[in-house]
Amino acid sequence: MKKILLLITVFFAANFSLMAQKVSLFDGKTTNGWHAYLQKGPGAWSAVDGTLQLDPKAPNQGDLVTNKEYENYELSLEWKIAVGGNSGIIFGVHEDPSFDQTYLTGIEMQILDDKEAEDNKLATHRAGALYDMEAPSHPAKPAGEWNKVTIKKLNGHLTFWLNGEIVIDIQMGGPEWNKLLNQSKFKTWKGFAAYPKGHIALQDHGAVVSFKNITIKEL
Repeated sequence: MKKILLLITVFFAANFSLMAQKVSLFDGKTTNGWHAYLQKGPGAWSAVDGTLQLDPKAPNQGDLVTNKEYENYELSLEWKIAVGGNSGIIFGVHEDPSFDQTYLTGIEMQILDDKEAEDNKLATHRAGALYDMEAPSHPAKPAGEWNKVTIKKLNGHLTFWLNGEIVIDIQMGGPEWNKLLNQSKFKTWKGFAAYPKGHIALQDHGAVVSFKNITIKEL
């Protein structure tokens, strides 16, 4: 009986380990697994030299979102922004025509050229920030350089890493979150952060931005 229980334990542990493995969200060659928000195709996004890249001059502008929805996970990727550029990683996105932008429902980890971008005046708007709520504790690398980030979301607890450093650590719905939310522009937005499960979006903010090594591990 003990051997049977041991085999069952090993079986479930092995399967759990497989379930927790990282999965690539970008094959380096196509936009498979992604589509432009509220569109059928990839819009102004394409695979360029092993990266997912926005062409701000192309037609059908819009944020790029995963086809799948996710709830608890670790998302890792690298991003590079053009001089003066602005973008973001937005998650918990509820795709619905009643919300014409991903940021109306999704939470954003800011991407920015902190030196030259117009939206660099507030610390809560700088790269790595929990956008408009909490400033990052460490600065990003400058425009034209790759920044590596991880976003962990587990039962509403958010942890952001920027180039190996934890820059945000907060529990959604907790006292600190509620205080920051009530000080932000989102305080009256009924759909904001309201969906535990949602799409992950790469923001089109009118500047060339590139992403690579995009992986996710569901928790």
